[in-house]
Amino acid sequence: MIETLISFVLATGTLAFSPGPDNIFVLTQSIVNGKKYGLATVAGLMTGCIIHTTLVAFGVSEIINQNPKLFFIIKLLGAGYLLYLAYQVFRSDAKIAFSTENVEKKTTFELFKKGFWMNVLNPKVTIFFLAFFPQFLFSDSLSNVLQFYVLGGLFILTSFVIFSTIAILAGTISESIKKNAQIGVYLKWAQIVVFVGIAVLILL
Repeated sequence: MIETLISFVLATGTLAFSPGPDNIFVLTQSIVNGKKYGLATVAGLMTGCIIHTTLVAFGVSEIINQNPKLFFIIKLLGAGYLLYLAYQVFRSDAKIAFSTENVEKKTTFELFKKGFWMNVLNPKVTIFFLAFFPQFLFSDSLSNVLQFYVLGGLFILTSFVIFSTIAILAGTISESIKKNAQIGVYLKWAQIVVFVGIAVLILL
């Protein structure tokens, strides 16, 4: 149980720190407008994750209870989706690109709403949760709904800590990225290893 949750947190941490539209958006807002604006964006993004967690928790839990064979198919599709994500990362440029030009000035509440709707209206997040979470169910005695909420809580907490660190250390991180081109390469391969590793665990 503990080993499964630790693996989940490590995988989540790797993915949260890897370059993506969400953490790049947090980074640019923090650089241009200040730390509290980046943190407001983070709060919105993480609040949106609650919606996705709820959808997956009740939807997948019902499938597990009613149709184990269909759940097995979902797991296989999840493995395929994770391998597809690994392939997409492999094909992508390892260079981390972000621009602070033409960043619109918004209030902290506007950025909170922006982060929330960026997350909630992104169907890829739900698909990712659907592929990612079921592989880390950790108990035979707890209800599946409760387990999904535990995983969702850990995902949100881990991502919040890392995204907040990015917001607070935005200036230092941006300078490090500019000076060390290899950072993007390391993070790229970290993503690939995590995606492929989880997919292999499912298939085995």
